[in-house]
Amino acid sequence: MKYAELNVSPEIRRAVEAMGFTEMTEVQEKAIPLMMAGHDMIAKAPTGTGKTCAFGIPVIERIQKEKKVPQAVILAPTRELAQQIAAELQNLCQFMPEVRIACLYGGANMQRQAEKLQKGCQIIVATPGRLMDHYKRRTIDVSAVETVVLDEADEMLNMGFYKDVRHIIDLMKNRKSLSMFSATISREVMDIGWLYQHDAAEVTVQPKLESMPKIAQYKLLTTNRDKLGDLAQLVIGEGYKRVMVFCNTKFTTATLCNQLARLNFSVDCLHGDLSQAERNRIMTRFREGQIAMLVATDVAARGIDVSDVDAVVNYDVPSENEHYTHRIGRTGRAKREGSSYLFYTKEEQRRVEDLLRLTGNTEDCLDVKFDFNHEHIVVQEKKTEDKFQIKMYF
Repeated sequence: MKYAELNVSPEIRRAVEAMGFTEMTEVQEKAIPLMMAGHDMIAKAPTGTGKTCAFGIPVIERIQKEKKVPQAVILAPTRELAQQIAAELQNLCQFMPEVRIACLYGGANMQRQAEKLQKGCQIIVATPGRLMDHYKRRTIDVSAVETVVLDEADEMLNMGFYKDVRHIIDLMKNRKSLSMFSATISREVMDIGWLYQHDAAEVTVQPKLESMPKIAQYKLLTTNRDKLGDLAQLVIGEGYKRVMVFCNTKFTTATLCNQLARLNFSVDCLHGDLSQAERNRIMTRFREGQIAMLVATDVAARGIDVSDVDAVVNYDVPSENEHYTHRIGRTGRAKREGSSYLFYTKEEQRRVEDLLRLTGNTEDCLDVKFDFNHEHIVVQEKKTEDKFQIKMYF
């Protein structure tokens, strides 16, 4: 279905055209009419399927522009995702100067956010914690909010925001609709649905083969002593220009970043102890190619959307199974091809087997080893007629 066929305001049509969109994605075609009709909804859709426009267009269309009070609240699990959503909504509102959007997230100046709220806005995009901070300080009024959207609901509820989200929904006494967009339907998502939704419509979008990330997955048996050298040889030998490296703890993240810097790599790191200003500066440098390697924890990297990451390296075996899928999904975006590497030790072999089996990647993740005598990586692929296909890398 084309956007020209959608029953929306001329300003939205102009904005969508200016953004370069002509045809709706599946989740947009299914979700927009339901939300515009005021239905509660649970939408299960993979990342990168156009979910922001799917809920953004109905939210904007239902706004009463003359009223400068919050009428819609969109909750996101991380500050980065909140910023991305707010930016896309601004694009959708580019021909509606009377529609104002406030983005509330931790790490930014509370007073400046409060001043923006005081000037009046119709749409709030926020992380749960910062929205609660403003509510406690009485700098936000949610009494007129009718539309609530939870984006990346599974991530948000699994990150410990379950009670905050429930409290926020309870505060909105005039709420008329609640929609949740999620990559997976977790127990927490189902619980919120049972508690707050009424006859919710369900939308499910399966990943299309042509739009699925093209990620070559490899696993490398190493030792704690050799990890750093293996990582360095991998990046240099493959000539990767933009790499994300994931660690499980802030300490490992900072330590590895320092070690790579001493080896003259262009590197920086993201972890929970950094201020919002520092995070923004680092991400800007990474997006613009001023940093070749970004070392991060899972929490710090949530919501990061960089389309041209060459490779992802699991420097530590993920502590949670779903983290593996989220990590490797940082590469192979926007129809590009990418590579992911999983470093593990002998002691972690059983854990890796279980991880790959439970995430459905057992057949896709191929063994890789360094051959230092010939200075290349040998990848042992699937058996074909009892013979191994060997792929040479360096």
